[in-house]
Amino acid sequence: MNVREMNSNIDFDKMGGLIPAIVQDSRTKNVLMLGFMNHEALEKTLKTKKVTFWSRTRNKLWTKGEESGHYLELVSVDVDCDSDTVLVQAIPNGAVCHLGMATCFGDRNEMGLEFLGYLQDFIDKRRAEMPQGSYTTSLFNAGINRMAQKVGEEAVETALEAVNGTNGRLVYEASDLLYHLIVLLSAKGLRIEDVVADLESRHGKKKDDYDKHRD
Repeated sequence: MNVREMNSNIDFDKMGGLIPAIVQDSRTKNVLMLGFMNHEALEKTLKTKKVTFWSRTRNKLWTKGEESGHYLELVSVDVDCDSDTVLVQAIPNGAVCHLGMATCFGDRNEMGLEFLGYLQDFIDKRRAEMPQGSYTTSLFNAGINRMAQKVGEEAVETALEAVNGTNGRLVYEASDLLYHLIVLLSAKGLRIEDVVADLESRHGKKKDDYDKHRD
């Protein structure tokens, strides 16, 4: 969607020429801040790829980070079902809040479980580029059988740490297991999100059905 189409699909008149713009970190999915945009602010955001608002206190356009250098690099803009609010996904370059916090709703902006998807994106990039000296590259070069073998080896090591090791070593081996599993999924054209979707599907079933499927 180009700038003109985006503007024409939004009802700016409902709030006197302004629309709320919810800014979300595209990687962590955390909400960073809320601002307001008019036609010009949205147009500048889409053209420059730096999130720009209409400042109600300054009565002018304001590109986030123009003073601090903490820009919000635009990833995407989506319009809500009522065409009067936009969801802006961006990558922050430093603190977002004027108080120096990572977001305007708290001081943390961490990935959490979203990191698994980010990690697979990185692994897929390795697969596409195949840089020399990369361990991930060596796994793709070794082929599916070796990848599957590594998943089995890491699963055994994880189980052994659970029985006879420390919690720290268990986390370490479980991390190795997840990494090698994601590499194997990538090689098969699958995503970690496919595993999540399957788990969600099973969770939605009756418990007895899930237990039977699991067994």
